[in-house]
Amino acid sequence: MNLPNSLTIARIFFVPLLVAALVEENVTVHVFGVTVTNEWLALAIFLIAAATDLLDGYLARKWGQVTTIGTLLDPIADKLLVSAALISLVQVHAVPGWMVILIVGREFAISGLRSIAAAEGYTIRASDLGKTKMVAQVTAISFLLISIHHPTLVEPAYWMMWVVVVFAMASAVAYFRKFWRKVDVRIKTRRRRELLRQERRRKLAMLRQGRSVAETGSVGAVESSDVRGVRGTT
Repeated sequence: MNLPNSLTIARIFFVPLLVAALVEENVTVHVFGVTVTNEWLALAIFLIAAATDLLDGYLARKWGQVTTIGTLLDPIADKLLVSAALISLVQVHAVPGWMVILIVGREFAISGLRSIAAAEGYTIRASDLGKTKMVAQVTAISFLLISIHHPTLVEPAYWMMWVVVVFAMASAVAYFRKFWRKVDVRIKTRRRRELLRQERRRKLAMLRQGRSVAETGSVGAVESSDVRGVRGTT
């Protein structure tokens, strides 16, 4: 396993740490005499995990280590990280639940589209709009984390979440418009070919069965004529 893929997997393992730091509100860490509360600890974990997203893509392109598993696993890791952070923020009442439902629902829909496309031989890469959405999500979630104990940032964080919702919906529409027709045509073409193959097999089986019946009938007719000939001679 190469380094970019290892960073992607490491991002997945950051998810439970992030959730634990957010949900356990009384967690404090003392570093060099400085008390770090749970929201700052969660922010540090989240930003480190988000940084691996930038680093793994950069290294994969620079070192020529872009792989199919990395292309498929990278967006899954991103969605797990963002979804876990947002759901945890709903738990601590830092973000409206309906916004999170829209964003997480969008992530599931795009993941489903990617899975269907992969089964048909397509690899859906992240678009520029999708990457912009990811940057907006990281920024908004960072502000939401800080706003837990800093009320002055609640309103800016809320408006940033509106930006995330707009980018999320726009990128979802762009993905489906670009790839759904291709995938749909590929699936219909494959099913049509399968039906044609099945029809050819059925007709071939019927033809063989007809030949078998004809051969059996001709053999029976020959045997009957032989019997009649023998009786006539007698």
